[in-house]
Amino acid sequence: MKIVVAAAGTGGHINPALAIANKIKKEEPGTEIIFIGTNRGLENDLVPRAGYTLKTIEAYGFQKEISIENFKNVMKTFRSSKDVKNFFLEFKPDLVIGTGGYICVPVFKVATSMGIPTVLHESNSYPGRAVNMFAKKVSRVLVGFEDTKNNLEYKENVVVTGTPTKVRKLNVTFTEKTRILNGLGIDPNFPVVLVFGGSQGAKKINDAVFGIIKNGLNQKYQIVWATGPKQFDIIKKDFEDINQNINTLKNTKILPYIYNMDEMLNICDLAICRSGAMTVTEISIVGKPAIFIPLPSKMANRQEDNALVLKNAGAAEMIRNETVNYQNLGNMIDKLIENKVLLNEMGKNAEKLAVYNVEEKIYEEIKKIVKRG
Repeated sequence: MKIVVAAAGTGGHINPALAIANKIKKEEPGTEIIFIGTNRGLENDLVPRAGYTLKTIEAYGFQKEISIENFKNVMKTFRSSKDVKNFFLEFKPDLVIGTGGYICVPVFKVATSMGIPTVLHESNSYPGRAVNMFAKKVSRVLVGFEDTKNNLEYKENVVVTGTPTKVRKLNVTFTEKTRILNGLGIDPNFPVVLVFGGSQGAKKINDAVFGIIKNGLNQKYQIVWATGPKQFDIIKKDFEDINQNINTLKNTKILPYIYNMDEMLNICDLAICRSGAMTVTEISIVGKPAIFIPLPSKMANRQEDNALVLKNAGAAEMIRNETVNYQNLGNMIDKLIENKVLLNEMGKNAEKLAVYNVEEKIYEEIKKIVKRG
């Protein structure tokens, strides 16, 4: 079997695509899989690192504002359809898979016109333009949330499978929790608030958390804070400027990055984070209460839509990026951390939204499409 996977830009598109590809290779080792992306995004690192071939084309996201640059990018994206078609004629794929985003426009334009079986996966609660554009034309649309299906204009070929992620619900014993937290200099008997803003960090979240620590507001809980590698040294200098050592702060452990995120999500009492599709999926899988601070977007507030899925289910709170500061974030943490019954209820509500055996469900749908041909 030969498969083409279209995924570009951010980890939110690329990681689910890699998880799907890995599942197929596990079940059918003889399958030949080639990725299509651009020469700009994370795919240039993640795809070859995972052992797959990456073919690049020129493709760009469509911007709302009218400009010569935007017009040129739109034309380049549609002209790349010719390169895609030539590649398909040579490679002869049995299936084309896409995980949303601008890369899917030229790829699925060609695939659907050539009658090649096609599968789109949408991780966000509100589907992007590419998914809405091709939903009626593709063989199957696989979505992460029930809300996603409700938000699609065409629903006939939509299946809720969840979004693949490495994070799993763990049965962490108190002994294991103690070992992990002691390694960070954190007391396992005291509430833990986990803060992260994605692999690169989030300045607005970091600014608010810095204010909480600077003003000594975290007296009732401990903070484990991943700043993002690019912002760690800046924050370290900010503490030095107020005569505080980043390594000796009370009730606080600050790291550039958290490598054992699955463990930390499972043992924390509350998470403070962005609300990308992967993060929201992981929060629901481990069943943790969260305060979401969505990353705003000029095009569409996908992260806010994701956050609202859990907020409306009583599983999370939300503060908008433009309004978050150390006072309102600190007040919200205090309100939640003091109410263990509420935290427990929020965690259970989050877990109700989780979808399990995701890779298996996606693979089963792919088998149906390929068999139908």
